Amino acid sequence: MLKIVLSAVVAVAAVFSAGHALLYKRDPRAALGWVTASFALPLIGPALYWLIGVNRIRTRARDWHAQIRESRTIQSGFCSWSSRQQGSAIFRHENYATLLSLADTVTRRPLLAGNRVTVLHNGEEAYPAMLAAITAARQSIYLSTYIFDTDASGRALGTALIEAADRGLDVRVLIDGFGERYSLPVARRLFRHSRVHFARFLPPSLSGRGLHFNLRNHRKLLIVDGNRSFTGGMNIGDRHLAGLPGRRQALDVHFGVEGPVAGQMLEAFMEDWHFVTGDIFPTTGYLPPLPGGEAFCRGISAGPNEDFEKLRWIYLGAINCARKKIRLMTPYFIPDHTLLAALSAAALRGVEVHLVLPARSNLPYVDWASRAYFHELAEYGVCIFLQPLPFVHSKLALIDDHYALVGSANLDPRSLRLNFEFNLEIFDHRLNRELAAHFDEVCGRSHPVSLAEIERQPLPGRLLDGIAKLFSPYL
Repeated sequence: MLKIVLSAVVAVAAVFSAGHALLYKRDPRAALGWVTASFALPLIGPALYWLIGVNRIRTRARDWHAQIRESRTIQSGFCSWSSRQQGSAIFRHENYATLLSLADTVTRRPLLAGNRVTVLHNGEEAYPAMLAAITAARQSIYLSTYIFDTDASGRALGTALIEAADRGLDVRVLIDGFGERYSLPVARRLFRHSRVHFARFLPPSLSGRGLHFNLRNHRKLLIVDGNRSFTGGMNIGDRHLAGLPGRRQALDVHFGVEGPVAGQMLEAFMEDWHFVTGDIFPTTGYLPPLPGGEAFCRGISAGPNEDFEKLRWIYLGAINCARKKIRLMTPYFIPDHTLLAALSAAALRGVEVHLVLPARSNLPYVDWASRAYFHELAEYGVCIFLQPLPFVHSKLALIDDHYALVGSANLDPRSLRLNFEFNLEIFDHRLNRELAAHFDEVCGRSHPVSLAEIERQPLPGRLLDGIAKLFSPYL
């Protein structure tokens, strides 16, 4: 009798899990994988599906999202372009106009004029700028990061935040529940018994939404007084110091941002804080936007709770609108078939496509999976460069002479589908020129990968890459 009951439970679990995957998995390969696992691995397959294969994130932040868009402190609606700007702005011209329409639709945020974006290379430039902004803050400081190491850099920033809270400022720190465990002691101990409001995003737990291994908050945001901000791919810690070599070193590019787009970054932080704590932010008291520059910017909040895979669509739109050159730099590269097709098609229509990856990242299995895509890209004319050590964590996408997409997202399934990310799209010829010079300098000291070299790779290496590629949707 017990065997019959157990067999019935196994069968029901397999059928129910497989049926759920068939109904709700958009990618047929993912659906097939989970259906196979549900039947081939009794109880284990269904358990894995419900543990890591189902997106249980609830969008309870959507009502709050609507409320804060109505706030006077957050820019809402689309920009009211003057007739002069409508005729002269680069994004109103030819191919960029289609990208503007796409981003308008999927982000539902306006492209904002009057911003100044400053490039900050590594912790040597980024951390002093962030500390100076924290020291000069007058009302509020909001920090969101994936990793907050408790080494010298982390302690210096933590001390500055505690001192700002002691001055009476509203200081809030949000760290990802998994990311904080990259360093011991964990960062929350720095703020214990201080006036800093501290919260963790989906910390690991045996109950509720804390079960998720995916769905991490990978955003890097620092917003000071609601009008000055920092974003990019850099976490907090000594690992981002170029002058402090070590096995864990990760060089990166960060960005200081002044102007009205800081309000969109504030909005993103508000939503995450409310999701984690339930707290409602005040809607007054933020300082007016600082006098800005020539950059048109838009903040892109992306995550599994959104209606669109925003970053995926915007990357595809940007690649498809390129006419001269595409420059992509990312530490982790695991493209889906649509991104592969877009890059290959761009190269085939005569666009120079340069892809810069680390020769060796901190995740060897990701490197293996990435190499499995090299042949297809090189075959169609994409130029691949492998950047020598130390490991470079930078994420850059530059299109022609005016467009840049920067931020926290990598070009892999985890960033484009599973994580909460924040990117900034920027129309600014000056910034594009500065970043393009940096990119081209990196290419000059990197190893170009030829098609012949790829084809000469030994069979064991090709097999290892192919096996890793099988698991690419889950890496």
